[in-house]
Amino acid sequence: MNHPAPLPRPLSVAELDLAAPGGAVLSFRPAPGGPEVKAGDVYALVRLRGRPAATVVGTVADGEDPAGVLAALARERLARTAPLSDAERFAERFAESREEGGADAPPRASVVVATRERPEQLARALDSLLAQDHPDFELIVVDNAPRTGDTRDLVVRKYADRVRYVREDVPGLAVAHNTGLAAADGTVVAFTDDDVVADPHWLTALTEPFAADPGLGCVTGLILPARLATPAQVLLESHGGFAKGFAPRLYDPARPPADEPLFPFTAGSFGSGANMAFRADALRRAGGFDPATGTGTAAKGGDDLYAFVAVLSAGFRLRYTARALVWHHHRDTWQDLRNQAYGYGAGLTAYLTATLVRRPRLLPALLARLPRGLAHARTMTARRGEAPDGGVPGEHGTHHPWPRSLSRLERRGMFYGPLGYAKARLRKAGSR
Repeated sequence: MNHPAPLPRPLSVAELDLAAPGGAVLSFRPAPGGPEVKAGDVYALVRLRGRPAATVVGTVADGEDPAGVLAALARERLARTAPLSDAERFAERFAESREEGGADAPPRASVVVATRERPEQLARALDSLLAQDHPDFELIVVDNAPRTGDTRDLVVRKYADRVRYVREDVPGLAVAHNTGLAAADGTVVAFTDDDVVADPHWLTALTEPFAADPGLGCVTGLILPARLATPAQVLLESHGGFAKGFAPRLYDPARPPADEPLFPFTAGSFGSGANMAFRADALRRAGGFDPATGTGTAAKGGDDLYAFVAVLSAGFRLRYTARALVWHHHRDTWQDLRNQAYGYGAGLTAYLTATLVRRPRLLPALLARLPRGLAHARTMTARRGEAPDGGVPGEHGTHHPWPRSLSRLERRGMFYGPLGYAKARLRKAGSR
């Protein structure tokens, strides 16, 4: 007789800052806006003098000091972390030199937040974005296909001259992002979602690399869970969530990474749309986002993946840095998780379809990689992006099997993706 797997237990989410990999605790606190950490399972971001370095999961018994329990786990974790490659060491030294004041100031930035009828979440995100330590940026809210005036009222009433409000009546995340790009005046345009809380150093860390590398077209950053309070949230994060690990990474189309033979078509490994920035000229030269992709269209996703590949195909480099951190409020119900699983699959094949439709010269390269690509996609549905450096709860003893029903939904989404993209293109053409 088959018994259903037990539902995941909730975890507290916290931040632990150490002076060194084996050093003293500098600070311990709950994730931004979260409740105090108490006895039970705890998921913690480990920082080294403020720099995100790893995550750990531990169980705190009644009467135990949570900071002490998690610090012991963190020291053990960091002692087992694989040494950095030469490229990663260079990136770390570069970042450290910037912190010591020897680098140029980050370029002027525009931050674009696309939203639709979620004023409470939006206010939380805007509060964190207005607290950034970046010296020169603007903040733009794109109100996408609003049904009410709640978003506009919030921006006008609470944020006045600090936030620009732009309305976009055509639904779709990519359309909203293109509208934000058109309105932006920054050298760099950063995009995040209305369900995040940004670390105060997020925008500086995300935009600094552009000052040093004129060939850099895109930078992505680390996304961690703000809450792990429901089974759906724990399951999503246990199978990769949005995290891409803690090691810095540079993707260069002139030097394809040896460990990614499917490059650049595995765009999901580059980053996610809740934490990305583009050199504005590079993104515009690449044609912006495909308006037939993204949440709010029949394609259901893939707008960020399409933009990553578009910028790389235009000859620009892409960098990932864990120093640029946002905390993401995952959807909390089982139906949300089902919708997300289906959307992941649909967005993957929709973005590939969009890439081939708009960049047919990439077809030979994709066909050459297709057999391995299909195998890779099937693997993704069974084991969602576990990071080798311990960036997910599943690496720390809280692994929960990804339900077969969700794997089936992802595969169904993959089959649907090209059709969804075609439907979205037809609707866009019909609305002109």
